[in-house]
Amino acid sequence: MLKTSVAFFETTEKEKKYLKKKFDKSFELFFYPEELNETNSNLIAKVNILSPFIYSNLNSKVLEKAKKLKLIATRSTGYNHIDIKKAQSRNISVATVPYYGENTVAEHTFALMLALSRNIHKAYVRTTRNDFALAGLQGFDLKGKTLGVIGAGSIGVHVIKIAKGFGMKVITHDPKPNHILTELLDFRYVALEELLTNSDIITIHCPYNQHTHHLINMNNIQLIKKGTLFINTARSGIIEPQALYYAIDNNIFAGAGLDVFEGEELLKEENQMLTKNVAVEHLEALLRRNILLRRENVIITPHMAFDSVEAVERIMDTTVENIKSFLTGKNYHKVI
Repeated sequence: MLKTSVAFFETTEKEKKYLKKKFDKSFELFFYPEELNETNSNLIAKVNILSPFIYSNLNSKVLEKAKKLKLIATRSTGYNHIDIKKAQSRNISVATVPYYGENTVAEHTFALMLALSRNIHKAYVRTTRNDFALAGLQGFDLKGKTLGVIGAGSIGVHVIKIAKGFGMKVITHDPKPNHILTELLDFRYVALEELLTNSDIITIHCPYNQHTHHLINMNNIQLIKKGTLFINTARSGIIEPQALYYAIDNNIFAGAGLDVFEGEELLKEENQMLTKNVAVEHLEALLRRNILLRRENVIITPHMAFDSVEAVERIMDTTVENIKSFLTGKNYHKVI
């Protein structure tokens, strides 16, 4: 019997064991811990179905190597790491995981928010040094503060729900307002400029695309009042890097909680940078990241907002469902 070959990239041993239980003997499964790129694209020459995560780079050269590829089932909501036009030209379908971590990402958002508002990170470092002084650790209440939510999709709505539990006021910017939600959750939609001007805390939950690229930038960063907290668990490209550094250096952002940052995909192999030729943009990204890490009012987490046990299992279950539905002609979460 001819088997369907499926290659999974960026998988852990735990994920490998979980996924192997989901497929019968009609599938031939391949698992790779590394991301897929031009240097190892020979691995997908005979693969029928490919399942990458966000750090794989499925550009035209990579896709050209996959002569038998019929489906890309990315284990993510976004798909900007895939050359969609090339996939279309090759008649390769693309499926995503649109819903998996709405509450998961929202909870991480508030973890960053609370760490900054109550100086948890600073206090932790101090106590590890046996220093229990309170000076410089005084925080502020979330209750009564205005939270500006950019993007009121499934994740953004969960953030709003949590914010209302803290007694916060909420304003939201989204191109597709849902006025039923405003009545249920007691928030209002505003223009981006009004949100930037009136928020005490700004958090980003919109997708990254041509419309949201550098949505916050050097032209509008001055609208934000000094002392605002900034949280980004979406994509780094939604804020212009220059604007982010400017806002931190000039106290426009009193603190920043970043689960995503410029060039993060370039830094995964940081330990190899001294053993091979490194592009200038890699070094620049590393330098900027290290500058941010030295700031006491900046918390960086390694793109882990999605990474709970439950959310990862939901991602894998939906990916399996996408693959099996594609093969049986049923509906799946199709991009093209």
